[in-house]
Amino acid sequence: MDLRLPALRGLRRRPRRLLAAGAAVVVLAGAGTWTAVASGDPPPVHRTDRVMTMGDGVRIDTSYFTPAGPGRHPAVLLGHGFGGSKDDVRQQAEDLAGAGYAVLTWSARGFGRSTGKIGLNDPKAEVADVSRLIDWLAERPEVELDGAGDPRLGMAGASYGGAVSLLAAGHDDRVDAIAPAITYWNLADALFPGGVFKKLWAGWFVSAGGGCGKFEPALCRMYERVAESGRPDAEARGLLEARSPSSVGDRITVPTLLVQGQYDSLFPLDQADAAARTIRANGAPVGVDWIAGGHDGGDLETGRIQARVRSWFDRHLKNDTGAGTGPAFRVTRTGGVDSTDGRATLRGASADAYPGLRNGQRSIALSGGEQRFENPAGAGPPAVSSLPGLGGFGSLAQLSSLGAGVSLDLPGQHARFDSAPLESDLRITGSPTVTVRITSTSDDAVLFAKVYDVGPGTARPVLPAQLVQPVRVEGARAGKEVTLTLPAIDHEVRKGHRLRLVLASTDLGYASPAAPARYTAALAGDLKVPTAPRVTTAAAPLPAWVWCLPLTGAAIALALLATARRRTAAPAPDPELADVPLQITGLSKRYAGSADRYAVRDLSFRVERGQVLGLLGPNGAGKTTTLRMLMGLIRPDDGEIRVFGHAVRPGAPVLSRVGAFVEGAGFLPHLSGRENLELYWRATGRPPEDAHLDEALEIAGLGDALDRAVRTYSQGMRQRLAIAQAMLGLPDLLILDEPANGLDPPQIREMREVMIRYAAGGRTVIVSSHLLAEVEQSCTHLVVMDRGRLVQAGPVGEIVGSGDTLLVGTATPVEEPVVEKVAALPGVASAARTEDGLLVRLEPGGTARDLVVDLVRLEVPVSSVGPHRRLEDAFLTLIGGSA
Repeated sequence: MDLRLPALRGLRRRPRRLLAAGAAVVVLAGAGTWTAVASGDPPPVHRTDRVMTMGDGVRIDTSYFTPAGPGRHPAVLLGHGFGGSKDDVRQQAEDLAGAGYAVLTWSARGFGRSTGKIGLNDPKAEVADVSRLIDWLAERPEVELDGAGDPRLGMAGASYGGAVSLLAAGHDDRVDAIAPAITYWNLADALFPGGVFKKLWAGWFVSAGGGCGKFEPALCRMYERVAESGRPDAEARGLLEARSPSSVGDRITVPTLLVQGQYDSLFPLDQADAAARTIRANGAPVGVDWIAGGHDGGDLETGRIQARVRSWFDRHLKNDTGAGTGPAFRVTRTGGVDSTDGRATLRGASADAYPGLRNGQRSIALSGGEQRFENPAGAGPPAVSSLPGLGGFGSLAQLSSLGAGVSLDLPGQHARFDSAPLESDLRITGSPTVTVRITSTSDDAVLFAKVYDVGPGTARPVLPAQLVQPVRVEGARAGKEVTLTLPAIDHEVRKGHRLRLVLASTDLGYASPAAPARYTAALAGDLKVPTAPRVTTAAAPLPAWVWCLPLTGAAIALALLATARRRTAAPAPDPELADVPLQITGLSKRYAGSADRYAVRDLSFRVERGQVLGLLGPNGAGKTTTLRMLMGLIRPDDGEIRVFGHAVRPGAPVLSRVGAFVEGAGFLPHLSGRENLELYWRATGRPPEDAHLDEALEIAGLGDALDRAVRTYSQGMRQRLAIAQAMLGLPDLLILDEPANGLDPPQIREMREVMIRYAAGGRTVIVSSHLLAEVEQSCTHLVVMDRGRLVQAGPVGEIVGSGDTLLVGTATPVEEPVVEKVAALPGVASAARTEDGLLVRLEPGGTARDLVVDLVRLEVPVSSVGPHRRLEDAFLTLIGGSA
């Protein structure tokens, strides 16, 4: 693909379109203040904040970032995601300004400090606002111009901000290059795929916007009408299509970098595909990048993508012919789990031309005769394909790439058709298709089509990217043959695995007919899967010995492998530790690639039943590494961890006795707390009776709130529900990492009571927290770490009361030079300022009497002297103030 800018310039020169009569003048409501922004090694940038008044009186809050150097620079407009504000893109704006761009960010109507109603990128509102912002940029002395009133301009943004960049490129010919990410091309197709209402995502939109009343009245009426009927109508489609980039697709003729998420049930890959095909047909350069994340979670690859966006703008805004814009098509592929950090490993695959979604199709025969299944009355209980709306809370979506997932099809509510075991590996890249014949006892049938990767034996089927394709089959009473286009994916099916086509009658994320019906499904052709053969994966580097080992060394290699297996086999259980929840002995973990730098070194401690153990240490102390080894996510280099006498290894059976809350859990906001927990436990595949749901809920103490929608919960209630989720199955050892994050004091007190009640039943809790006062009240025992080593372990009372440390109260704050003089006194090991005075640690032989004499001599206004009694003071003493 030729991405040279000169070939494009002729395409974009057309008469300028004004979006609203009389709206060309932007009134500055506030001039703001220039400030220097430090950004490390890059040169500093300047920022000013302004509130601009639009032609209809709406006030838009903006921030303007410029490089420190003189001269004119290309400009970039940077949009934010739905429910966010300009503050969400500040760091990217600073980075772009540091790279030589004048960057303007803004909060869209109805978000942040901006006023007005949310119009879902209405051309007469949000898109018109963009044109007025461009007018303002054209008048700035820092901005490079292509002509009078025409700045050299790029636009970027994700989701909501990505869509407005596409729309602006179609409505305003002053936009020169765009880089939209994880966004939509046709919003009606995104929210009403196959004529089916995407109810959970639509509800999330309304909730994240602040409620229906925050939207333009026409949008609010549309949502209420469709949500009540469960079926989109022509008027609803027309309203959303008018706000979609597809409505001006034939006018987008600028270089476009499309970044789309593989784990995205809101805006799937077919949205970017439609945009790519249309914009390329207009003659514009297009790059397509499928990332390993999306609205459903995964890895957004922020660093790589922002670097590619900068290169894209360097080439097409700065005319830098040396800037590499990347391949025409790139897809990130997941290749298992990195044993050093427990994360999915990512590798790029690319092609010199975008393959589309049906390239290199291969036919796969399916078996299964005509099958009947039910659409239950009320469309419940629903099947589960994904958990919409959890992108900000974790990485559930990536489970499918690692051989797990949350999908669930209910008996009697689906038909399934299987292939024979594959004779070789198969890489699916694009949208599979299949033709089926559907008959219904109702006029219409609503189906949810998905293709599973089914491993041999009893392996749980994997739904790639947790994606499903809904379809409404009209006129199905007499029987109708339809060709189904399934979700676009990039997924490798291994040799010996089978493909399974499932047609379900319900799905958690969508609206199904409430009236009961019986469906009949039969195959009318093979499953056709795209393979995109020209897309090649970058080879993983191999050790040098792989290339030079002769065939005669195979026997040696096998012997070494057998020896390694014996060496890494789990040690036998220690019966003397059968009743000890945790014993860590000589535990060490080196940093990757280092032979002498340790994250954890020679760590040993023991935890007994009924204890609430606080794991403390400054940043970099090794706490997180220790917890990850304890949970079997990474292997230690030396030493061992035993839980109830069993050695911990990744996948060790004894880990079923360990529950963990290591980061904020994600919940479906429209389900109750109880329903969320039941869904989570069902996804584990363990028997319902093993959940001990009622006991976990009693300990969590949520009361009647369990039957309310999670969207009504306070942050404290959500945290307690998350801990209840970790307590399902009543694990004997519960690990909590920063459980009080984001909670106010009453909520922290509730969290403390939850931990104490859990341990009171003879179980054990390990909590890592930076709230030292809270740890002091919650925990019975402490382990203090610093620089990977154990500093002290024991009961809280002993640690707080130990040490030759004095708390010196002063009438006025002590200045730092005086603190330094105190620290240099004979008999003083260290001195540090506190809110109330000084914390002084004495050397052996030092006395309080000598210290007071010296303090008076230094004119320190001493008001009291006594031994310290706070955990914070003890902690600072133990680690030498390095926190």
